Amino acid sequence: MNERPRYSIVAPCFNEEVVLHELYRRICQVMDQTGEPWELVLVNDGSRDRTPEIMRELHAADPRVKVVDLARNFGHQIAVTAGLDYARGDAVVIIDADLQDPPEVILQMIDRWKEGYEVVYAVRTERKGESWFKEFTAKLFYRIIYRITDVDIPLDTGDFRLMDRKAVEAIKRMRERHRFIRGMTSWVGFRQTGVHYVRERRFAGETHYPFRKMLKFALDAITGFSYLPLQLATYLGFTIAGLSGVAALLVVYARLFMGTAPFYGQATTLVTVLFLGGVQLITLGIIGEYLGRIYDEVKGRPLYLVREVLGFDEEETTKEPRQTTEDGGRRTKDD
Repeated sequence: MNERPRYSIVAPCFNEEVVLHELYRRICQVMDQTGEPWELVLVNDGSRDRTPEIMRELHAADPRVKVVDLARNFGHQIAVTAGLDYARGDAVVIIDADLQDPPEVILQMIDRWKEGYEVVYAVRTERKGESWFKEFTAKLFYRIIYRITDVDIPLDTGDFRLMDRKAVEAIKRMRERHRFIRGMTSWVGFRQTGVHYVRERRFAGETHYPFRKMLKFALDAITGFSYLPLQLATYLGFTIAGLSGVAALLVVYARLFMGTAPFYGQATTLVTVLFLGGVQLITLGIIGEYLGRIYDEVKGRPLYLVREVLGFDEEETTKEPRQTTEDGGRRTKDD
């Protein structure tokens, strides 16, 4: 029977063969200072390089390293979810494997946790090695999310955070498919505080978050925590309908009292029809985004599938990470 860890470090990995050894070394260096038992839960998110082999080597050399090998690439947020499902610590830390988030900050998080805070998030005061476009879009995204959602999501924070077991269990009950972990963490509440740090350059390798993935991530965040796009479509419809009504009255007035209408020609009609058609398509697109997410939810497929786990007791690898749902249903270990 493995000793129950006080702390769990969850690190999702996708093609991170060049950083895994350094990640392990720095995590050990930091966590050994606590003098308490800990575990490092490495989640392989369908890597195509030597990442899974290196994970097995690290586990063989140090049983504190646990491995969750997913059946394919399910995405960063799902990989984090798998790590949270398997993590056993009283406090769980989420950290990216690329070492842009310095493991040394974990000690500050632990200090705040011991003061009584149940969620300790890391606030980026500086982002080294990132383009002006990446910094600008990131700041813009966080401020838009802060304005349009009812959840108080702290500015300039990522998934790098520590959560008490109570907060982890609350998030494990939330099984939506299009996940925004930092928003979910804010939604569950509890006592929360932040620590400030400088985000470093990536230790090695290339980013796995190109613009296309960042855009999808932003859409998941907005649709998951705000109805504003749907409300904007409604407001836009009322606005155009109102303007059309005013325009119709003006045309009637012009024909009755000015003798000839100042609006004539097919060009005006064509532009008006194309404008209204564009507005309708945009509105349908917004509705389609929400409808597609509803469709994904009602299919009821598991969030992820696991190929192999290493370092967990048999009873832990077969247990259901989610408790009985409100309607009496159950979830399997692959959920």
